Amino acid sequence: MRTPIAKVTPGLEHAKVVGFVHEIRDLGGLTFVLLRDRTGILQVTVPKKRVPPGVAEAVRSVSRESVVVVSGKIAATEKAPGGRELVPSSFEVVSRAESPLPLDVAEKVPAEIDTRLDVRFLDARRPRIAAIFEVRSAVLHEVARFLHRHEFVQITTPKIVAAATEGGTELFPIAYFEKEAFLNQSPQLYKQMMMGAGFEKVFEIGPIFRAEEHNTTRHLNEATSIDVEASFADQEDVMHLLEDLVSSCYGHVAATCADALGRGGFEPLDVPRTPFPRLPYTEAIEIAADGIEEPIGFGDDLSPAAERAIGEEMGGHYFVVDWPTAIRPYYAMPYDDDPSLCRAFDLMHPRMELSSGAQRVHDHEMLERQLVAKGLDPASFEFYLRPFRYGMPPHAGWGLGVERFVMTMLGLSNVREAVLFPRDRHRLVP
Repeated sequence: MRTPIAKVTPGLEHAKVVGFVHEIRDLGGLTFVLLRDRTGILQVTVPKKRVPPGVAEAVRSVSRESVVVVSGKIAATEKAPGGRELVPSSFEVVSRAESPLPLDVAEKVPAEIDTRLDVRFLDARRPRIAAIFEVRSAVLHEVARFLHRHEFVQITTPKIVAAATEGGTELFPIAYFEKEAFLNQSPQLYKQMMMGAGFEKVFEIGPIFRAEEHNTTRHLNEATSIDVEASFADQEDVMHLLEDLVSSCYGHVAATCADALGRGGFEPLDVPRTPFPRLPYTEAIEIAADGIEEPIGFGDDLSPAAERAIGEEMGGHYFVVDWPTAIRPYYAMPYDDDPSLCRAFDLMHPRMELSSGAQRVHDHEMLERQLVAKGLDPASFEFYLRPFRYGMPPHAGWGLGVERFVMTMLGLSNVREAVLFPRDRHRLVP
């Protein structure tokens, strides 16, 4: 039975390990082979005159990134990674890798991100990239655990839909027999319908699609969203839930992914303290106006430059609250005493927006009026509006982008690094 490399210790007399050949250093009478699996790197030390002839021959012919099975004695040595080495009694090449490699997995020769994504299967062998996806997996595990603990029901909603969530822009039309259909921008309408069904607390982790023509380091056309909706709740209730979830995810990653973070060269995580500051939109644009050259005023959205300027001032995670009703979706609830503002919020990291949410409109007539005010035809949303005629509780919710969350957690330079096979304006394969 194979022994994971992380569990190979000098206390073992013998081990059988399986992995990729990370590096080969031939010093004449002595060859060092660094063997890598998902748990770490092990030095295989091959004194050519003191190993069986078949071992020396196999080592001589092996190429980097080949898959090998190696058995032998374990010895302690300060100079080897992890303070141990394996002296092989057998060395079998299971699958030989072609040479030269299209990408240096040992990371001595850097590669541009497009090159890396073209051969993502090799790129993901790099300890740094593998660490990113261990962290992503841990984040999603903690999200589901946290929300189940808070008595949320996990749902799955359609990704092929007849109407846009937020109007007719940024849509991917698809051929759906004789009908017009689109890839869904968000599960927003469906999770609200589940409030009308009496589910009270729901969440979904799934793909969303936006036909944005951006070609930036922070946009994707297919992303993964964590969506939450809760009945008998206002925006403050779901903001508390969101900040606690973010803090819990950081804590879970810090506790369970320390080895992966170390292998990937990432710094240990600092768990953000809650509650996060609440910054009114009117104050946010004042901070932005002092920090950027472009003019910004009431009713303007926050540009990336504005977000960075505000982020420098705030320093950590924070919420921008009380947005102008005119620039938020039709389902955001206006304040009774000042309908020009609504009960909407964005969760911000100093680098960018991570999440948007709001208390929703639950009154059928108000919802129809707001659809019309946004230039939308209520008839196109009849399937969504119908539950509001039969008793809809007050409710609120949010959506959190997984890729941006992981990107900011680890300080990645490009959101594409946080998804295995990104889809952007130019990339459709692999």
